[in-house]
Amino acid sequence: MAIQITKEKINLLTRIGLFVSLVVIIVLLFPKDNKFKYQYEIGKPWSYELITASFDFPIYKTDEQLEADRKELLSTYTPYFIYDEKVADQQLGKWLSDWKNKNQEEPKYTAYVERKFRDIYSKGVVTSGIYEQLLMNKRKNIAIVRDGRKTDLLSTDEIYTPKSAYEELILNKPDYITIQDLNSYNLNLFLVDNLRYDSITSQNVKEDMVKNLSLTSGMVQTGEKIIDRGEIVSPGAYSILNSMKIETQRRNTAFKESGYVIIGELIIVIGLIMLLALYLYLFRLNLFENLNHLIFIALMILFIVSISSLVLKFTSLGIYIVPFTMLPIIIRVFFDSRTALFAHFITILIVSFMVDNPFTFIVLQIMAGMTAVSGLKDLTARSQLTQTAFYIFISYSVVYLATELVSEGAINRIYFLPIVYFAISSALLLLAYVLIYIFEKIFNLISAITLVELTNINSDLMIKFAENAPGTFQHSLQVSNLATEAAKKIGANSLLVRTGALYHDIGKMLNPEYFIENQVGGDNPLMEMSHEDAAQAIIKHVSDGVTLARKNGLPDQIIGFITTHHGRTKTRFFYNSFINDNPGVTPNDEKFTYPGPLPFSKETAILMMSDAVEARSRTLDEYTEMSISNMVDSMINSQIADGQLKDAPISFKDVETVKKVLADKIKNIYHSRITYPELNKEVDAKVIE
Repeated sequence: MAIQITKEKINLLTRIGLFVSLVVIIVLLFPKDNKFKYQYEIGKPWSYELITASFDFPIYKTDEQLEADRKELLSTYTPYFIYDEKVADQQLGKWLSDWKNKNQEEPKYTAYVERKFRDIYSKGVVTSGIYEQLLMNKRKNIAIVRDGRKTDLLSTDEIYTPKSAYEELILNKPDYITIQDLNSYNLNLFLVDNLRYDSITSQNVKEDMVKNLSLTSGMVQTGEKIIDRGEIVSPGAYSILNSMKIETQRRNTAFKESGYVIIGELIIVIGLIMLLALYLYLFRLNLFENLNHLIFIALMILFIVSISSLVLKFTSLGIYIVPFTMLPIIIRVFFDSRTALFAHFITILIVSFMVDNPFTFIVLQIMAGMTAVSGLKDLTARSQLTQTAFYIFISYSVVYLATELVSEGAINRIYFLPIVYFAISSALLLLAYVLIYIFEKIFNLISAITLVELTNINSDLMIKFAENAPGTFQHSLQVSNLATEAAKKIGANSLLVRTGALYHDIGKMLNPEYFIENQVGGDNPLMEMSHEDAAQAIIKHVSDGVTLARKNGLPDQIIGFITTHHGRTKTRFFYNSFINDNPGVTPNDEKFTYPGPLPFSKETAILMMSDAVEARSRTLDEYTEMSISNMVDSMINSQIADGQLKDAPISFKDVETVKKVLADKIKNIYHSRITYPELNKEVDAKVIE
């Protein structure tokens, strides 16, 4: 069975895709490897907030400590030597052979030398150079490897050099042997080292010793204070901070590799974005159904989150340098305060999962956001934005100082650098003026700034309007005043209504003579046309108005007033005239009916009512309170009965309020004036005299 894809389904899927994309991008923007943000030096005061351990971690020794410990450990190191058992027999044999060739055999001599040789070589002989190194390095013992496996520990004092071995032979001789005899034996030529330094074994032993060297000097428990603001960074605190930095980076690596973290971030972001979508669907359905508006809000949230992520990842600047209140300001300019605040709250909750102190961050941003929205109802001048930025800075500073006093308990312990960040972020809010203009063009939005500019009656278009169609221009001004007052009373956008009213009849500029308010001397060219042609000439001012509006770059929101101010009403004068002049002939209603569409908002509905009432008020025979009230009721009730207001989200209560406002304003315009008495002629004559 084929699945039928309707327009509604496509729209729904598009919105789901938008929110899913927003969630995915935000999760990707979450910092996965936060760098250690603190800068510190030994002997310098700690300039950040109180730091406590959020997890257990060891205190790693510094490089200097490790080097000292290594040196101390290696000072106890015992070098290894290999014992060569053959050397004693070889050297003794060489001496005996040499001695026999030069002397007669004397057993008592050879017995002494042989015994002494074996005694010396059994303890061991090293070269003079190695022995000096042993003494210099304060090696008290050496390890001797015999037979490749057996190891003996020998005192350094017990081993010989060739020189000390010769001295041992000479100084400890028996009495029956003279020194001269021993000197003649050339014993020094046959005393060599039989202990060879074992570099491989010695190095392996060194490495094992260093390998087992402890890299830590203690533990820091979770919740344990590390350092507080204003404290001097001591060597001990410096070591702990370095250890926390190392452990944080290690944990971040493991954190980054954990899939559960991504799942947690997805759940959080999905929940927050769903709340935003639910709010728009339940309370701002017009925004939810407008894909252009949804994309704009999503991009604003993404813009702030992206900047926050970049600041945290690639700079050492504080998070408070980010102009978070730019989001509610811009959204408030285009939409409403409640939407601006809700989007702002969602955004700061997302960012709060990126910062170190989320509680303080959320409190500050909530207060600043509320200040921004309440301080900027309608942005109509650059001075308002500057003023709001100043209020935001004051809000930031006061709330921050208050939270610091609560946590620190003393003014001298407050860290003032964030106030500099507040000033910078507040200054960056002035860029909103430029961004508003850009967003207007990209997303087809309209701001109060633009509306104010469009209400300038000294603009080129308004001047031409006043010159070409002066009667219609005055009518538009009157309608603008009526509609503005009515909009204020029912809570509609009065500035939008005022602007739309000024331009709703600009199409009459092209053929002003067709319209009675511009006619002079009673000449009416429409009387020379057929009723159908005359009706079409009147109706055409709507399409002409749209053409002029687009040519002069008017926003679509203003064009909406042009197309809807007559809705689907008929040109009654020509319609009734046709029926009267052609009895029995069924008229073609479309030739006498405005193309529409019907008013679709409170503002466009107000304009339709104000336009009809103002035009009809000019035809009254008398201007009494009763006649004006009856005229207003009659005109608006007929519009309701004709279904012209059925698409506008306006209540019966609002309609009754509009009626009263319009009636009161018309009464004020056409109120009875006091008749000034004429001067008595006799009195006048006397005065002349």
